[in-house]
Amino acid sequence: MLCEWRIGRERTLAWERGRPLIMAIINVTSDSFSDGGLHEDPACACVWACECIEAGASIVDVGGESTRPGAKAVSEAEQIARVVPAIALMRRIESVAEGSVAISVDTTRAMVAAAALDAGATIINDVSAGEDDPEMIPLAAARGCGLVLMHRLRRPEGDSYSDRYQTPPEYSDVVVHVRDYLGSRVRVAIEGGVEPRAIAIDPGLGFGKTVEQNFELMSRLSEIVALGHPVLVSASRKSFLGVATAEANPARRDALSVDAALLLASAGAAIVRAHAVKAHADALKGRVGANPRSGC
Repeated sequence: MLCEWRIGRERTLAWERGRPLIMAIINVTSDSFSDGGLHEDPACACVWACECIEAGASIVDVGGESTRPGAKAVSEAEQIARVVPAIALMRRIESVAEGSVAISVDTTRAMVAAAALDAGATIINDVSAGEDDPEMIPLAAARGCGLVLMHRLRRPEGDSYSDRYQTPPEYSDVVVHVRDYLGSRVRVAIEGGVEPRAIAIDPGLGFGKTVEQNFELMSRLSEIVALGHPVLVSASRKSFLGVATAEANPARRDALSVDAALLLASAGAAIVRAHAVKAHADALKGRVGANPRSGC
């Protein structure tokens, strides 16, 4: 069975149940937790995008501001200077130009998103779920692009890695809290004119959750899937996986990241956001025909 996510007036991304799309992480930043500094140059970012697409990515997610715990905010002008040249180059990649691969911009600022859409992006990936900038939802509605709404407890500068909280985040039930929050933000987006089929949701693994809370969200992802929108998940290389394996180096967490992706795919995840695209693509090839607990 094919499922679809509308990312333009006349454009959709499709996937098979149990075999999610892969979104490649391309940070044009100096301070991201795993790949900071590797793809700051637009040409380098474009080369990496080509490699990710060849490895199996259907979406390339370009971010000009780190969202790791403790990261400082980056001005709109600086974000635009970082992401627009990279996106403009990626727009020339054959698979992107012909529409088989999409470009996403990872930002909470409407001005940055607008510039990225003008350069060729077709998806806004907003980790604040449209709360940081009141112009984001009207922009997404006006442009008819795809929109990802994510749950987070607080902004990056006030957050901590999952195993380093002095006062752990408190939820009566983290899954119910995240589900209800995302449902409320979806309603706000729809009321603001965003096409319901254009909305994807992200439970925000690693954002304002302890190690245990992240694993609880993973084990009960089907409750988020039940909201009826494509679910994007991003466990790749995150600290809670490092705690589980006692691996301090994020770049060495790919094996468990893949294991997490397989679990999340079986629960109905639609998009997996990943650093190591080939490893994820190879592992997910066998997921066709799987029987996730929830539908599209």
